[in-house]
Amino acid sequence: MFKDGYLAGQRILVTGGGTGLGRENAAAAARLGATVYICGRRRSVLEEAAAAINAETPGTIIPLECNLRSADSIEAMADRIWQDGPLNGLVNNAAGNFISRTEDISPRGFDAIAETVFRGTFLVTNACGRRWIAGGDKGSVVSILVTWIWNGGPFTVPSAMSKAGVHIMTQSLAVEWAPKGIRLNAVCPGAFPTPGTVGRLTPLGKPATSTNPMGRDGRMEELTNLVLFLLSPAAEYMTGQTMAIDGGGWQATGQNFAEFINWTDRQWEEARAAARSIDAGERAKRADIAPDKIG
Repeated sequence: MFKDGYLAGQRILVTGGGTGLGRENAAAAARLGATVYICGRRRSVLEEAAAAINAETPGTIIPLECNLRSADSIEAMADRIWQDGPLNGLVNNAAGNFISRTEDISPRGFDAIAETVFRGTFLVTNACGRRWIAGGDKGSVVSILVTWIWNGGPFTVPSAMSKAGVHIMTQSLAVEWAPKGIRLNAVCPGAFPTPGTVGRLTPLGKPATSTNPMGRDGRMEELTNLVLFLLSPAAEYMTGQTMAIDGGGWQATGQNFAEFINWTDRQWEEARAAARSIDAGERAKRADIAPDKIG
């Protein structure tokens, strides 16, 4: 879709860029020649992703350890990036989610999602925005959301609430920052399976969503092409837009987890056990990481 070197000279930050959709978007930008900063809490994951992508693309991936639940960590990361010069684009990709009956969610469980997706996304966006404004620089922000912002997210309420907040942030700042040359748009992917989504959103091995009218999952290049277009100079007149890329799924079926309304107590307990197993594995991977430090 894009010419070789199309993003040469562009500098982009992808939050949660070490895994899943974040890694895919970071790699796509690097293939077009961009310098891409990827951030997350697990240094080893970031470094592995950077090494793998750098080995096969003309761009450059720079891993930065950052805890999006810490304002100080975000500011330190932004300061580190701006030492090299201003960013051209930001992809708000970092997220968290799990399937649960809402009455079973603890305050800690809610905060784990909301502080990363809602608060963290705002803090990163504002940290970049303030620096763009101070330097008189243009910038483009693309946030990865979900179609539940339009029709609700049963059994994923903390994530749906948080993503809906980012949707409103996108619309609000698109107007407020347009005179300053800063654009904000968002994308709502449908089924683009990654290990993270498969593990957390299909805990019992069931399909995460109903089949969409196209009858297939999305191909990663379809998503990355849209994200890179919105970031690029080709979309300079587009701002404040949130668009779905899901094969028509949410219009046809709702594309959420309403089907789980018939789950039994036993099924929910099995799902919680599966989620605890995943969480234990994640904690073990980052046991030696100080999440408030920047790499």
